Amino acid sequence: MTAAALTSHLAFAFCMALLSAGVVRLMIRFPILDHPNARSAHARPTPRGGGVGVVAAFLAGTLVQYGLAENARLADPQFVGVILAAFAMAGVALVDDAKNVRFTVKLATQCAAALVAVASGLYLRRVALPWVGVVELGLLGPLLTLFWIVACTNAVNFMDGLDGLVGGTLLVACGILSIVAATQGGWYVYAASLLLAAGLAGFLPFNLPPARIFMGDVGSQFLGFVLAVLAVAAARFDMNQVSFLIVPLLLFGLLFDAGFTLVRRALMGERVSQPHRTHLYQMAQRSGMPTAAVAGAHWLFALSNGGLALLFPLLAPSAKPLVVLPALLVQLGWLALVLARMRRAGLSWRAR
Repeated sequence: MTAAALTSHLAFAFCMALLSAGVVRLMIRFPILDHPNARSAHARPTPRGGGVGVVAAFLAGTLVQYGLAENARLADPQFVGVILAAFAMAGVALVDDAKNVRFTVKLATQCAAALVAVASGLYLRRVALPWVGVVELGLLGPLLTLFWIVACTNAVNFMDGLDGLVGGTLLVACGILSIVAATQGGWYVYAASLLLAAGLAGFLPFNLPPARIFMGDVGSQFLGFVLAVLAVAAARFDMNQVSFLIVPLLLFGLLFDAGFTLVRRALMGERVSQPHRTHLYQMAQRSGMPTAAVAGAHWLFALSNGGLALLFPLLAPSAKPLVVLPALLVQLGWLALVLARMRRAGLSWRAR
C-alpha cells in the first residue's frame, strides 16, 4: 500500500469517526434512558444506544466502499447478504434497547444472521491442531462456524457492562486487525475493521468513565457479529485457515471472561440465562478496583494480544495454533488477581 493510499484511507476513516460522533451526540440529545437497577454499575439514568453511531459509520463507509473499492469486496452475494443481515440484527437490538425484546427473539435473530453468513459460503473448512496437523471439517465446518458467530456475538454483548471496557478493547482490536489484514492482502477485512475502528473512535469519548452514553445492544451485538464474520474471512489468509485465530486472539480477554463465567455458572447450577453481575470484570469493579482501571486492563489485554497477532504471520505453521497460550496465561493471572481481591472484599460468586 502506498503512502498516498494510506493517507486517503485514514482521512476517510476520520470522516466516518466524525459521523459516528455526530450520531452519538444525537442519541444523547434524544435519549433512550437506561435506568439503574441492582445489577447496574451506574447510579443515575444514562442514555444507551450509542452503538448506533458505530453502525451508521459502518453503513456509510460500506456504501462508499461497495461503490468504489472493488478489491475490498467479498464476492457480491456474500458481501450484500452478510452486511444486510448484520444491519437487520442491529435493528432488532435497537428495538431491544428501547423496549426490551425477549431473549429468544434476539437469539433467533442472531442465528438467522449467522445462517446468512454460512449460506453465503463464509464458513471454516479445515482446522490446524497442534501435533495433529490440518483436519478437514466437512459438515462440522458450517456447524462450528454457526456456533462461533452466535457465541462471539453474545460474548461481546455480555461484556458490555462497564464504561469504556468493550468500546476501548474493540477499538484496539480493530485497529490491529486492519494492520494485519493489510499486510496479508485481505482487503475486505482491512476495510471493514478500519470502518469499525473509525466508528468506535467516534463513540468512545462519550463512553469513557463516567459514561455520557452506553453502547447498548445495538452496538455490542453488531460489533460481535461483524468481528465474528471477519474472523472467518481472515481464515483465508492462509490455505490451512489457521489465521482464523487472529480475531479470537485479539478478543481473548472478552471471550475468556464470558466463557469462564458461563461455565462456572452452569457448574454451580445457576440459570445461565438469568441476569447477574458476576463476570470477572464486574467482580473486579465490585472489589474496589476503579472502573477506569478495569477497562484499561482489558485494553492492555487487547494490545498485548495484538502484538501476538502481528507476530502470527511470521510463526512456523506448527507453532501458530499455540499462539493463544501466552494470552491464556495472562487471563489466568487476571483470574487469580480477581479471586484475591474478592477474598479480601468478602465477595461471593453467588452474591447478586
